[in-house]
Amino acid sequence: MDTYDPIELLSNRFRQAIARAYPEVGQEVDPLVSASRQPQLGDFQSNAAMSLAKRVGANPREVARAIIAHADMSGIAEPLNEQSVAGPGFINVRLAPDALVRLLEALDEPALGLRPDEPMTVVVDLCGVNLAKQMHVGHLRATIIGDTIARLHERLGHKVIRQSHVGDWGLPIAMVTAKLLELEDRGELSESLDLDELNRLYKQAQAECAGEHRAMEVIQRVGGHAKLEAELAAINAEADEHLAHARRVLVALQSGDQRVRAMWQRIYDVTMSECLRTCARLHTLITDEHSAGESTYAEELGQVVEDLASRGIAHESDGALVVRIEGIDEPCLVRKSDGGYLYATTDLAAIRRRVQQLGADLVVYCVDARQSLHFKQVFAVARLAGYATKPGASQPSRLEHAAFGTILGEDNRPFKTRSGENVKLSDLLDEAVARARRAVDERSAELSREERDSIAEAVGIAAIKYADLSNDRIKDYVFSFDRMLAFEGDTGPYLLYALVRIRSLFRKAEAEGIAFDPHAPIIITEPEEKALALALLRYPKTVRAAAETLQPHRLCGYLYELCSAYSTFYDRCHVLKADDAEQRCSRLRLCHLTARVLADGLDVLGLPTVERM
Repeated sequence: MDTYDPIELLSNRFRQAIARAYPEVGQEVDPLVSASRQPQLGDFQSNAAMSLAKRVGANPREVARAIIAHADMSGIAEPLNEQSVAGPGFINVRLAPDALVRLLEALDEPALGLRPDEPMTVVVDLCGVNLAKQMHVGHLRATIIGDTIARLHERLGHKVIRQSHVGDWGLPIAMVTAKLLELEDRGELSESLDLDELNRLYKQAQAECAGEHRAMEVIQRVGGHAKLEAELAAINAEADEHLAHARRVLVALQSGDQRVRAMWQRIYDVTMSECLRTCARLHTLITDEHSAGESTYAEELGQVVEDLASRGIAHESDGALVVRIEGIDEPCLVRKSDGGYLYATTDLAAIRRRVQQLGADLVVYCVDARQSLHFKQVFAVARLAGYATKPGASQPSRLEHAAFGTILGEDNRPFKTRSGENVKLSDLLDEAVARARRAVDERSAELSREERDSIAEAVGIAAIKYADLSNDRIKDYVFSFDRMLAFEGDTGPYLLYALVRIRSLFRKAEAEGIAFDPHAPIIITEPEEKALALALLRYPKTVRAAAETLQPHRLCGYLYELCSAYSTFYDRCHVLKADDAEQRCSRLRLCHLTARVLADGLDVLGLPTVERM
């Protein structure tokens, strides 16, 4: 139990009181303690009496009085009495002033109340780019939500392994490899090959192999039945030849042909170099060591399928191999009728490796919500086959799909360019930073150009990340530069500015010769001081809840509320001009603790911070 968390402490006291008042229910009743929405009535309230009344067949207010009669709040809250009961049976609680100070001082230690849990191994599947393709806006959520979930668990002391499931194998990559080999044979392959050129070749290869799509274009363009059939036959023959050539290159790649493998490696290096630069710019902790491409599972796919079939878990259906799962209408396809493998096959191999070799106690997949059925099937098969259980363990590891919604444009449709293309992620970041630079130039013209450049980069990246993370990840949200770059309201720039204000306060104190004592006694006398103190005490529980539920928006919401509480405190309680030295030292300590919690929370979210704005 966290001794600095008043809700945990009060819950324990109420649980004991209920057990004494109603021995027949023991300590199994949830005390339902929460922060009060009416501070004039108390700091916290217990809503247990209403639900408990139904179980014991009594009036809720009578139950509340019985709980109060058996409650021992010494050392934590003011004594409870008849006036503590409100409405149909709410029990209002006000913390004792000395208890509030004691809890706050307990929080003001290096770990900020987040001492390591019993450590576990957490694997987070995130990012998931494809070779020869630019990162686009669709990769934003998988990258930053995944990295933040990883950071949350790292902050709690767990061993975290990031895994970027790179799409680096199969026919699409073979198609691009074939294109580059053709260019090399003709002496037309550029030494300065970049991702834009790879992306162009990828689209060209797709078009050449998409006979059916091209046939539809011909149907719309050409008249006359005989002529139509002739053109369609020629186009489809050409497409079939391109596909056949791509398949030959794929076989060569899979068999280790040195020239083909070298060209594939070049595609990989160009793609991942730009991808990782973007990940670094987004302040995510994703590096090349975290890449776990589909190619790394190539030799395991046949083993997985053979194992599923030999144990009678998978069965043939029209030439394909499927696993039927109780409670799921659609079977999970693990091998196609032509012998090819699927995403499900790779994901099963990945789960087996992540649990049984990497030792994962928890595997989190940060993939959009449209893949929900896929992961429901794969997780069920993995549990059925025992792939989700560590050697020697009696229970399977936890498998979670941290699904997320779609980024929408102002028209409430998926965010695209005017031409209907996916928005390139690097272009999106450039635009955010450029807009932030204009705002910084207006607000901080006295700073050097280098400082303004650095601030604009931090503000632009923080704005985009916070706008995404602050939304419940399962929901769609509308992308708006104007809203996310605002310096007021629930935005990334506002949180950065709040931290800058506190840091500037300490610079001003130092300039005025006012010393800061990190051990000064904390004195809580004003309502705004108390509100800030109570907000600070919620930090450890919030981080734990955000990690447990895989919901970064909980931490975002908390940090915004903390900044709001600090703003009210700062506006109404003089700090440097406090009435006396003792009060000034106490308030400086409150400011310092607020800055530490805010900076720690921003770091957990992966938001860059600045000293000045």
